[in-house]
Amino acid sequence: MSRLLYIQASPRGQRSHSIAVTDAFIEAYEQKHPDDEIVILNVFDAPIPNFDGLAVQAKYTILHGKPHSQAEQEVWKDVEQVIERFTSADKYVLAVPMWNFSIPYRLKQYIDLLVQPGYTFNYSEEAGYQGLVAGKPMLAVFARGGEYPPGSEAEAFDLQIRYIELIFGFIGFKDIHSVVVEPTLQGGPDVAGAKRQGAIEKVKEIAKVF
Repeated sequence: MSRLLYIQASPRGQRSHSIAVTDAFIEAYEQKHPDDEIVILNVFDAPIPNFDGLAVQAKYTILHGKPHSQAEQEVWKDVEQVIERFTSADKYVLAVPMWNFSIPYRLKQYIDLLVQPGYTFNYSEEAGYQGLVAGKPMLAVFARGGEYPPGSEAEAFDLQIRYIELIFGFIGFKDIHSVVVEPTLQGGPDVAGAKRQGAIEKVKEIAKVF
């Protein structure tokens, strides 16, 4: 039995195109893997710790090879719990809308907690940076109101897909399936509906081999 972590990065529930498409994936996945555990984490509902000054100080204490103070230990426990819940999964699914050409701030806050030296990546002079969350698949469903096709002038504004693929690749993910729903606003509701349905068909196919 595998554990699948489903990360929702939208506060809009079923009105969210990314969540609607990803829910269709989950439904298809559960039919093929009825015994797997599905854990849903909505970053807008979950109590995600702040990565504030003390947490940053605790991180640099690790980087400098020194022991944590009592205050640093307490704040770092919360960071470790977030990382442990993430790394304990076997498979990952993300529903990510585009906000201001990038990702929602709560997802960025969550990622900033996850990406920590010695936990999700290591560095050495000999090998450079090495991701520690390796050998696990990820499906990322992206939704955006406009279109940002490869090779177009608009592509430069796409800081959504590039960032997610880069940061999760940095911590070890090599098997990332990206599915895009676009445009959800620019072409009107009929176009959005057709694009969403097309994405649903894609994720259903991915569910067969995920």
